[in-house]
Amino acid sequence: MRKTTTAHSSTSAPTKHASLLQKNRDPLKSVKMTAAIVAAIMFVFPIIWMLFVSLKPQATTASLPLDWFLPPYTWVNYHEILFESKVLLWLWNSLYVGVVTTILTLIITSLAAFAISKMKFGYRKFIYVFFLAGMMVPGEATIIPLFEIVKNLELLDTYTGLILPMIASPMGVIILKSFFDGVPDEVIESAQIDGCSYGRLYWSIVLPLAKPALAAIGIFTFIGSWNNFLWPFLSIVTENLYTLPVGIPTFNSNYSQSYVLPMTVNAVASLPVIIAFLLFEKQIVKGVSFTGLKG
Repeated sequence: MRKTTTAHSSTSAPTKHASLLQKNRDPLKSVKMTAAIVAAIMFVFPIIWMLFVSLKPQATTASLPLDWFLPPYTWVNYHEILFESKVLLWLWNSLYVGVVTTILTLIITSLAAFAISKMKFGYRKFIYVFFLAGMMVPGEATIIPLFEIVKNLELLDTYTGLILPMIASPMGVIILKSFFDGVPDEVIESAQIDGCSYGRLYWSIVLPLAKPALAAIGIFTFIGSWNNFLWPFLSIVTENLYTLPVGIPTFNSNYSQSYVLPMTVNAVASLPVIIAFLLFEKQIVKGVSFTGLKG
C-alpha cells in the first residue's frame, strides 16, 4: 500500500510541475519578442545608415535608398572632419560643458533637497511648492528672461554664461527630496546627539544612501546638456565656443549641401554617447525606472 502511494505521488509531481510551467508561460511571448526585434531594428537602422553615408565620397548622389549602402567607400571624410575643421574643439566644448553642468547640478540639487527634507526652518513647504511649480513651466518660456539676465551680467559668449542657466533642476530637487525623506529621522537624530553637524550628516550619511538617485539625475543631466541646442545657439557667437549641436548644422551651409559631411560629423559626435551608453547601460535603465521618465 505504501509503495502504491509513493509511486502515485512520484508520478503526480512531474504533472503538477508541468502544469505550473504551462500556467507561467506567456502566450504572447512570441508576439512581444517580435515587436521588440522590430523596434530594435527601427532604432538601429538610422545609425547604420549614418555610418554608411559617412563613408561615401563627397558629392555622392543616390537615386535609390539602397545606393547609400553600396561601394565605393572612403575615409577621407573623417580625416577632413577631424583635422581640417573644428569638430574636435566643439566635441571638447560639449564634454566640458556637460561634465561641469552635471557636477554643479548634483551639488546644488542635493544641497537644496537635503535642506528641504531634513532641516527644520520656516516656509520650507512653501519653497518646495516653488520647485513643483518650476516643473510646470516649459524651458522655452524662460529663454528670454535668462538671455536678458546673462546679457546684463555680461556673460554672453562665455563658458560661464553657457553653464550657469542650465544647472537649475527642479526635477532633481524633487527626486532627491523624495529619496531623502526615506532616510529615517531616528538615524539623523541619533547622529546629531553624537555631535554630527548638518554638513557631516549630508556628506557622510544621507549622500552615500542616495547614490542611485544621484546616478539617475547625473546621467539625464549630462545627456540633456550634450543634446542642448537652443540655449548655446542663443548665447554663443564665437565659433570656437560652439558645442556640437550648434556646430553640426554649419556643415550644411558652409561646407556642403550633401548628406556626406553632416553624417560624418554626426557619426563622430555620436561615438562618445554610444560608448557612454555601453559603459553605463545598467545605470541608465535603472535611472529610467527610478525616475519614472519615459523617453
